Amino acid sequence: GEGRGSGQRGRRRTSQRQSHGSPKSKASPRGASGRQCQRQQRGQGGQERSSGLSNPLVSLAPECPPLGLESLRVSDAQLRASSIQRYGLGAHRGRFNIQSGIHDGDMYDGGWCAAQKDQNQWLEIDARRPTRFTGVITQGLNSIWTYDWVTSYKIQFSNDTHSWQPCKNGSEEVVFPANKDPETPVLNAFPAPVVARYIRINPQTWFENGTICLRTEILGCPLPDPNNVYFWDNTPKTTDKLDFRHHNYKAMRQLMKKVNAECPNITRIYSIGKSYLGLKMVAMEISDNPGQHEVGEPEFRYVAGMHGNEALGRELLLNLMEYLCHEFEAGNPRVVRLVTETRIHLLPSMNPDGYETAYKLGSELSGWAMGRWTYENIDLNHNFADLNTALWDAEDNEMVPHKFPNHYIPIPEYYTFANATVAPETRAVIDWMQRFPFVLSANLHGGELVVTYPFDMTRTYWKGQELTPTADDPVFRWLATVYATTNLAMVDGDRRPCHCDDFAREGNIINGANWHTVPGKAVFSLLRALTSTLPPPPPPAFDGDYWRLLNPGEYEVTAKAEGYHPVTRWCRVSYEDNPTLCDFRLTKTPKQRLREILAKGGKIPKDLLLRLRQLRLRKLRRQRFPGHG
Repeated sequence: GEGRGSGQRGRRRTSQRQSHGSPKSKASPRGASGRQCQRQQRGQGGQERSSGLSNPLVSLAPECPPLGLESLRVSDAQLRASSIQRYGLGAHRGRFNIQSGIHDGDMYDGGWCAAQKDQNQWLEIDARRPTRFTGVITQGLNSIWTYDWVTSYKIQFSNDTHSWQPCKNGSEEVVFPANKDPETPVLNAFPAPVVARYIRINPQTWFENGTICLRTEILGCPLPDPNNVYFWDNTPKTTDKLDFRHHNYKAMRQLMKKVNAECPNITRIYSIGKSYLGLKMVAMEISDNPGQHEVGEPEFRYVAGMHGNEALGRELLLNLMEYLCHEFEAGNPRVVRLVTETRIHLLPSMNPDGYETAYKLGSELSGWAMGRWTYENIDLNHNFADLNTALWDAEDNEMVPHKFPNHYIPIPEYYTFANATVAPETRAVIDWMQRFPFVLSANLHGGELVVTYPFDMTRTYWKGQELTPTADDPVFRWLATVYATTNLAMVDGDRRPCHCDDFAREGNIINGANWHTVPGKAVFSLLRALTSTLPPPPPPAFDGDYWRLLNPGEYEVTAKAEGYHPVTRWCRVSYEDNPTLCDFRLTKTPKQRLREILAKGGKIPKDLLLRLRQLRLRKLRRQRFPGHG
């Protein structure tokens, strides 16, 4: 799914170790167990002194992972607040990294905001079972119109929502420092873990020109429930032997080498280029004949990690490599057919420099922009040549298709200049696209659950949103719908919108330009690959290999080549899994035959001389008697 306009990134599990606590740390009937955040340290001279608070921007060292406010593992029903300004600023919107829309005041604003500005306001999270709480991360309100954030807060714990215990440091209640701007995440680790079911954030001060608004993530380890009220464990589990964790660059390379070693007959690792910092942009090819283009076998590419801090795409492609390898070896018929009849290319990290930057700080603390762009601060999603404008200008001037062929639009000359603002990562992908005859491509982003299809740029340049379909709109809508209707998370009727757009009403697909305009988007290459029978620049296809994605139906297809007579025939595309063969046999024109004979120094056959004479006479008649061909 796309992540444009969204600050949500892939989840980084900073620690997978779950602390089970001390045997004595059991939930009490009332109040919260543990030491209410108290911790004493022995100072010099044997005197007791209170420990200071940890640096808000320390590495995410608390042993426990996020509860899941950002990932939606924590449901709306588990969030409650003392008051709200309106529904769009309710407790359910107080989720870490949640994004608002362009307009404030709707149902999808960017955080929780209290109705009153006093120190009695709170945001409450119900963990639904005893939990070992270790810390809190906060942000301000996400809005392009207002500035609102909390600058300090207290923490309270409870097991019954009636009796609340404050978080103390020694004998004093802790006031945690919070945010200085709306977006930068601030982590506060508790001086000592606390076991409870409920946790409250109680703002004490806030930005002087704003109001009480915040977004949060809670760090905590679920513990066994002595009352067995919520006996199930809602943590997703899998029986697949997949390495499902976050992989930095080194770990990613190691995993790809491991897959290649396990399945050397169907995999190949190759580099498409290097990032600005010199990291190889490695891709994995999966095919029954790796390294070879086979006639009649389409080539497909998956790209992920265009934004470095969107980790999900990288992990999905790494898991896909493992899955295809394991299932092919196990003889899974579907996978065997896919590998033997398709040449698959997987690029798990288009922006490895950005990923390494975000990885070092961690998902929760890297913020919306850290690592999103390249080392040169280039957004790769906007860095490709704007071919849309060139096409539309040619159409407006009636130059298509004779003077301006729309099946292949050359890259503008300015884009190739050495001083052009084009990232090396972008140039590497363009070169990759030109070297392989890709039939179809998809780009995995993070931050939303939706499938977008071209065009992604509005034709009316001043409009931010406008339905802008391509000539192949039915095919793109079909491809998007197939993906959206087979993704279990997307078809879940009970799931809530991720941020500020309810895509479920449109079947979880949307025309990119009708969402918001993005010029210079890489997805244009997908259109080109689909609407062009050959990859650019069009080479001689002596093997006769061409592809065109079409919905089932009957189509009038014309094949033509320079020096040959065009041939038109009807081709029927069926609903079957196999591709439809639609062969053409082109015959050379007399002029082409003459050129080839003269080039070889041969003698011109009589039939060719006769044919050339007929063509000359026909041309003379047309000149003397126009309209009587």
